[in-house]
Amino acid sequence: MVTLMRTTLTLDPDVELLLKQEMQRSDSSMKSVVNDALRKSLGTKHKASRLPPFKIKPFALGFNPSLDYDRMNQLVDELECEEFVRKNKDDNS
Repeated sequence: MVTLMRTTLTLDPDVELLLKQEMQRSDSSMKSVVNDALRKSLGTKHKASRLPPFKIKPFALGFNPSLDYDRMNQLVDELECEEFVRKNKDDNS
């Protein structure tokens, strides 16, 4: 069962102007704009759609702070070269 409440409001001139602007912008009735504004300001709309807070769980990555991570490809190349030289040295012995 839906109960409707009729009431009379006296609006300040600035609120009246804002209401008329929103009615024109949204192409909605006064009733719709006032009800939406009251729902938003009273928090019923926010509580229903509020998401849980986003939490970040940091963890240590174990990276060496002395390494330049922008040059990791160079490090990989150097390690591969060292491995190649080591394997060739072992094969020739």
